[in-house]
Amino acid sequence: MKRQVNILTTIDWLSVFLYIALVTFGWINIFAVNYSPEDITFFSLKHRYTMQFAWILVSFVMILIIFALDARLYSFMAYPAYGFGLLMLLAVLVFGSTINDSKSWIVIGPISLQPVEFAKTATILALAKFLSGFNVKISRRKDIIITIAILALPALLIMAQPDFGSTIVFGIVLLVLYREGLPGWILVLVISLATLFLLTLMLSQYTILIILGSLAVIAFSLINRRMIIFVTTLLLIGAIVLIFIILNHYGLLSLNKYQILVLTMILVAVISVILTMTIHIKGVYALLFSLMVAIVFTYSVDFVFHHIMKAHQRNRVNVMLGLESDPYGYEYNVRQSKIAIGSGGFSGKGFMQGTQTKFKFVPEQSTDFIFCTVGEEWGFVGSFGLILAYAGLLIRLIFFV
Repeated sequence: MKRQVNILTTIDWLSVFLYIALVTFGWINIFAVNYSPEDITFFSLKHRYTMQFAWILVSFVMILIIFALDARLYSFMAYPAYGFGLLMLLAVLVFGSTINDSKSWIVIGPISLQPVEFAKTATILALAKFLSGFNVKISRRKDIIITIAILALPALLIMAQPDFGSTIVFGIVLLVLYREGLPGWILVLVISLATLFLLTLMLSQYTILIILGSLAVIAFSLINRRMIIFVTTLLLIGAIVLIFIILNHYGLLSLNKYQILVLTMILVAVISVILTMTIHIKGVYALLFSLMVAIVFTYSVDFVFHHIMKAHQRNRVNVMLGLESDPYGYEYNVRQSKIAIGSGGFSGKGFMQGTQTKFKFVPEQSTDFIFCTVGEEWGFVGSFGLILAYAGLLIRLIFFV
């Protein structure tokens, strides 16, 4: 006899409550920004809050349908949905409309569709299908490569739009996979490369090489765990640098500090390889390979930053890092958002009383900068409560669901 399972008893109602609360609060703020008492066409689809409310209703109907369907259907449709998602991402590159310097929308009459949103769900389904397969272990090299490939294919197509914000979302999936058994070194590698990318934009190449070389020496010493090796390495580096300085002083060479640094690193690497061939020293080849990859990566940053990223994206990064300032140009959006959030004070100005967002001093206040409305009308209390609710939902999904 087939056992009947009451689906209502398997639902995590706390997560459902947090989700509904966040959706409701989000719609309230969109309404606050766009509502005008002079406009009597409250239910017109020309209003953003009406459209948003319609999508919320459609989403809840879809949620009920999803719960009603057999779970095996999602496993069956995972790979076809993934393939369709990739086709949609290819289609938007050819037939899509460019909005805010990103060719990521398909416009059909009054309806605008962003295929990346479908691709996110399809990719997660495909990953779940693959990882739940027989004899699949995410800690194994072959399965790691397939997992990363499933994530990388849509991410690369999205980057071509370009939509770096959505691309980053696919990178965040690695955090979830780490919880499921993905080796920690992959997570460390991703974070290290992201950090190195930002440092390369902020610091000179000379400083970056010193940092990388120093980290390599420290790692080399920790791997071998012998003080004599650490001291010998430092003496070797010091001796080579001193020789170059002396040769420069007597006019036998004419090298600047950058050239001395590069030549020193090359000579130390060569000597390390020769010593490894004669005596047993651990970690030399792995460290040299890692150092070489890191150096090549730093040189590629300039190409990516100036030839792949769009001008507005470069400007945002430069402003974020404090490298440039243009308060009335490309920094205007962020500047106005800070003013709006700060004007809310501790308890806020009150519902629908925000002036910065209501009078459109903040651009895109219904979408990208909707948090400005929260900060201005609900203040620190409302902003902190919103962040707390988001954190609670995420923690609930990660550790309890």
